[in-house]
Amino acid sequence: MTVKIIGKIVDYEVLSEEKQKQEKKKTKVEKSSDNIIRMTESVKRPEGFESLEGSTYKIKTPMDDHALYVTINDIVLNTGTDHEARRPFEIFINSKNMDHFQWIVALTRLMSAVFRKGGDVTFLAEELQAVFDPKGGYFKPGGKYVPSIVADIGGVVEHHLIKIGLIVPDELSEQQQLILKQKRVEAEAAESKTTDLNIVSDTVADESYPASATLCNKCNTKAVVVMDNCATCLSCGYSKCG
Repeated sequence: MTVKIIGKIVDYEVLSEEKQKQEKKKTKVEKSSDNIIRMTESVKRPEGFESLEGSTYKIKTPMDDHALYVTINDIVLNTGTDHEARRPFEIFINSKNMDHFQWIVALTRLMSAVFRKGGDVTFLAEELQAVFDPKGGYFKPGGKYVPSIVADIGGVVEHHLIKIGLIVPDELSEQQQLILKQKRVEAEAAESKTTDLNIVSDTVADESYPASATLCNKCNTKAVVVMDNCATCLSCGYSKCG
C-alpha cells in the first residue's frame, strides 16, 4: 500500500516478525473485548439499604422434632421503570437441629451466590425438588409426598418465586376445577357408604382428600380416586382410564 509522506522523516524502525505478531495479537484482544456481550449481570445490594424485604417460611417434617425456617430476601431491579422486577437476593435457613448445620450452610451460600449472579434462577426450585432421600420421604398435610428435606426446601423456593412473579404456575381452568370438585363429592359419597364415617373423618379432614385416595405419579399428591373405571387425580387433574 502506498502512503504519502507529507512531513520530514526524523526516525524510522523496521518491525521484526515477532513485534508484528505482538501488534496483531494486541489488536485482536482489544477488538474481542469490545464485542463481549454479557448474558447476565452480577446483582449487588443497593447502596444505602441495610435491610431487604423478604419472607420467612416454616418447614415442619415428621423426620425431625425441630422445624426449619427458610428466609428469602428480595431486591427490586429497575425501580420506577417499565422493566421493574423483584428477584431473590439471598437465602437463610435456620433450625435448632444441628445435625443439618453443615450442609445447610453450604446450601444457603451456594444458592445466595446463584441469586446474586443474575440471570434465570428458577431452575434451582426444580433441581432441589428432584433430590431423593435414600431413607425415604414423607407426606405433608394435604397428602403431598415429599422425597426429601432438600426437596421440601425446593418447594418453598418455588412457592416464593411464584409469589414474586418469576414463575407462572400451571392453573386448572374453571371447568376442570368444577369437574374435579364433582368427582371428589362422588368419591366421598361412595366411600361413606362402605366405611364408618367416625373412623375416617379425622383422616379426611387432615389430608383434605378421601382416605382411599392413592398417590399421583404426576404431582406426588395422595389424591387419585377411581371413578367409572378411570383413575383421576383430584389435585392436578391427571386422568387415566382402562
